[in-house]
Amino acid sequence: MSPAPTPEILAAFEAAKGFMPVDEGLALYAAARTAGRLGLPLLEIGTYCGRSTLLLADAARASGVTALTVDHHRGSEEQQPGWDYHDPETVDPELGVMDTLPAFRRTLRRAGLEDHVVALVGQSPRIARLWATPLGLVFIDGGHTDEHATGDYEGWGPWVAPGGLLVIHDVFPDPVDEFTGQAPYRVYLRALESGAFREDSATGSLRVLRRVEG
Repeated sequence: MSPAPTPEILAAFEAAKGFMPVDEGLALYAAARTAGRLGLPLLEIGTYCGRSTLLLADAARASGVTALTVDHHRGSEEQQPGWDYHDPETVDPELGVMDTLPAFRRTLRRAGLEDHVVALVGQSPRIARLWATPLGLVFIDGGHTDEHATGDYEGWGPWVAPGGLLVIHDVFPDPVDEFTGQAPYRVYLRALESGAFREDSATGSLRVLRRVEG
């Protein structure tokens, strides 16, 4: 049986702002618990308001490691005003721009998980260029353009340790999902074609890949 978060954490996940369905969240949590056995940090690209971060943080707590989450907190393309995924509550009333950092911090605080997460605030490629630590898990859930999805994969994929997991969200093979899922799908195919990763599982639009050892 796959490990599952406590009812309290699952309730916090369902209450938090975000778009990940429960079945995909449970698959992410199970992957994070598996990766946590390596004793290495678990990293997420694309924090938004912390919905999926709760699951990584709880898995990190259970495994005795740290969860890290990377986001500039100004929202990705589809979350900007005028798009279907825009939430006016995430707009800073003084500056008139999106700022999801306060909501993220409230999400962690309410769940009692602040001590298990390090938030890296900035552009993913810029932070990746400064990175030098192997990771047990990399979860790509940031921008959905080819530029952003490819940048996340190229910046963070190489840091997945042998036996570690690369998790990609919003993988939609159907071209009708060109804006929301085709860029993650192309990254998913590239990871498989590289020979460095093999697929472990698929749940909805969530793909879990394992770095080949040796």
